[in-house]
Amino acid sequence: MEKMYARWIFCSFLLLFAMAAFTQRNPDRKDWKTLFNGKDIKDWVPKINHHEVGENYGNTFRVEDGIVKVRYDQYDVFNEQFGHLYYKQPYSYYHLVFEYRIVGQWRKDAPEYTLKNSGVMFHSQDPHTMPREQNWPISVEFQLLAGLGDGVSRPTGNMCSPGTDVVFQGHIDPRHCISSSSKTYEGEQWVKGEIIVLGDSLITHIINGDTVLQYSKPQIGGGVVDNYDPKIKQDGKLLKEGFIALQSEGQPVDFRNIKILNLQGCMDPKSNKYKSYFLKGDGAACK
Repeated sequence: MEKMYARWIFCSFLLLFAMAAFTQRNPDRKDWKTLFNGKDIKDWVPKINHHEVGENYGNTFRVEDGIVKVRYDQYDVFNEQFGHLYYKQPYSYYHLVFEYRIVGQWRKDAPEYTLKNSGVMFHSQDPHTMPREQNWPISVEFQLLAGLGDGVSRPTGNMCSPGTDVVFQGHIDPRHCISSSSKTYEGEQWVKGEIIVLGDSLITHIINGDTVLQYSKPQIGGGVVDNYDPKIKQDGKLLKEGFIALQSEGQPVDFRNIKILNLQGCMDPKSNKYKSYFLKGDGAACK
């Protein structure tokens, strides 16, 4: 009986080990990474206009109830204190997923265009390269809008381009913002946004499962950004990678469930680090 029990234990151990090994080496299993842990923003870096990088002025970005909340209740005046909260490392090829909702009372001393308006920046410059008085990062913006309750269409998931240009419908589009095909979302409802970024190639915007906008060749150029370091703004330079950031510009907004799937990695099928969904090879990742 003892021998049979010992064999059962041994076989069970081997089975569990084999299952774990299969799980680890399953090339089709997607390894999503959580960027926001629901507890704090220690992995994120704030940069707010008129302040040094790392200073979270007025507790603008805070965590409550498992949500990143953008608030201005500790501001005396808004004074164009546009802010962004950056994840600590850059990415190049990836699929980003997040949920957001536009909430609360807009600051009436913020610019009018910021009413029920926020965004997620990507391919952004490193916040440590931004001077104290730089208002916006050189980046591409996944713009987030809510309806104004007036029956007028106001799509979300648009593209805006502070200090950048993109190719849309075959040519560099001179517009600062390009509207998506999404419907208008009224009220304080949660909306799911997704961005599929393929380096300096194709960019895809998705809202609640629907593809609403595509463009390509993100590059430094255009205007809107002020007080930047001239060494950083090299017009015409293709943006192959950059930082991801959550925006604050006068409208309260909430973010949650922020996850990323890295699409760059080992593309050698013989390696146990190979993933079938990788789109960009990284030989070092195979080691």
